[in-house]
Amino acid sequence: MTGADLPALLPGMLPRLWAFALRIAGDRHDAEDLVQLACVRALERAHQLQPDTSPLSWMFSIIHSTWINELRSRKVRGRARSDWDDSIVETVSDPTAQTPETDLMYQQILGAVSDLPDGQREVMLLVAVERFTYKETAEILEVPIGTVMSRLFRARQTIGTLFTDPQKHATKNKGVLHS
Repeated sequence: MTGADLPALLPGMLPRLWAFALRIAGDRHDAEDLVQLACVRALERAHQLQPDTSPLSWMFSIIHSTWINELRSRKVRGRARSDWDDSIVETVSDPTAQTPETDLMYQQILGAVSDLPDGQREVMLLVAVERFTYKETAEILEVPIGTVMSRLFRARQTIGTLFTDPQKHATKNKGVLHS
């Protein structure tokens, strides 16, 4: 795999890139801009793609670094990050859900993941949803593998507590259950 192959591979990667961008940005318009900018940057720098690097992993890394740069720019400009919109959860619900109960559970899990701190949410999405290895996730996020493991542990612990403590679970998902 070389950078010359990238233009042919990008269309097949777009659904996963879009889903990741939507989940880290929390806003459809930001996600669209993020994927578009990442694709442009990747095509401009295709010659930098190493033969032993997964193109998908490389693209996720570009999306992540582009988002981090955007957040820094927003801080400088004094703009706050958009809050997660619950209507987005409905647009990315599990298409294989067999029952309303499993769909509701999936929405509750997505809601819990979206409430995690950025670092934990990104690691959870890359490892649990996108199925990247710890090593690949560390490379994408440009952090040590121990940081990936620590963030993933804390994220799983937070979500586990939410679903094992009925009081927290009922309070947290009151809006979801009655909507």
